[in-house]
Amino acid sequence: MNSVTGSFDDAVRSISNARVRGIACALPRTVAEVADLNEGFGEENVAKIMSSTGIERRHIVQDECTSDLCVAAAQRLLDDLDVDRASIDTLIFVSQTPDYTLPATACTLQRRLGLPTTTAALDVGMGCSGYVYGLWMASALIAGGGSRRVLLLVGDTISKLVAPADRSVAALFGDAGSATLVEYDATAAAAPFVLGTDGRGEKNLIVPGGAFRDRAGADVSTSETDVRGPLDLYMNGAEIFAFTLARVPALIRALEKCADEQRKPIDKYVFHQANRFMLEHLSKKAKLAPEKVVLNLQNVGNTSSASIPLALSLDASDGGSTLQGQYMLAGFGVGYSWAGCIVDLDSTWISPLTLVGTDSNEA
Repeated sequence: MNSVTGSFDDAVRSISNARVRGIACALPRTVAEVADLNEGFGEENVAKIMSSTGIERRHIVQDECTSDLCVAAAQRLLDDLDVDRASIDTLIFVSQTPDYTLPATACTLQRRLGLPTTTAALDVGMGCSGYVYGLWMASALIAGGGSRRVLLLVGDTISKLVAPADRSVAALFGDAGSATLVEYDATAAAAPFVLGTDGRGEKNLIVPGGAFRDRAGADVSTSETDVRGPLDLYMNGAEIFAFTLARVPALIRALEKCADEQRKPIDKYVFHQANRFMLEHLSKKAKLAPEKVVLNLQNVGNTSSASIPLALSLDASDGGSTLQGQYMLAGFGVGYSWAGCIVDLDSTWISPLTLVGTDSNEA
């Protein structure tokens, strides 16, 4: 069952009969230390960046693509859960760093994972809010009867878009891929979702060139001499921060109201792992108990769309275990776009992290 209630600003979309059975994540084998940026940015500046962001190192791809990370995560998850691949009827790939302009990366993932040709496969071009958007899509398809078992693959390799000399982003972004199995369960309770969009934030987090509006990369509006080009990522950090503090607390309140009505306390809050400074301010403004807010980016950085499943995986110690409790998940940023939900993750399997690299057998 799928219903929408509430005002325009906090409309809650409630979806039943969909269960998150398991999650797996994969990281590139190569690790980049933030301290290695001392020579270019200065030791004092780098120390300030690490103190503010809470990031000390990131996992960075070499020749791998997002699809390679997601394949490794999916293979691990399906093997751990002993899932018959023929039973998967839908594959959703959420990323802003696909393999190609065309075809859809989801099509190549269907082949690489050995899924049946009856599988519906599609790409969704979302970033920071992408994981929750993907869960919403998968759950809605299941609740509506269009799917029974959905493999949700979410990840990004944003490091490929970062100009090494751009101090605003060079120390932030890591790469990761994830796989989540969502399936029909008649006993699964309703999960509330809140989703929203404000395209006025388009130019505050953007790669302006390289696609079809500026295919040749002639637009230099976000470029600075010797810092970044039109094919590199531009981020206006101050505007993203202001957007987050202005918009996300209302999302949290709307979902907390649902939890109160259902008399199911929220055990943990897992937000998009943007940076420590932002998450601490957001938690304070939303009046959240610090011990309930998951912060897991010290060793992986901001992994864009994969940050929420990766934070869940890291929160489950070394993996190979199950989560327990009610979790609020919320992603926000590029677009502007935001999405939050409360999911029951009792007995949700978390696979151990998989490392992928050109010098390993896992790539």
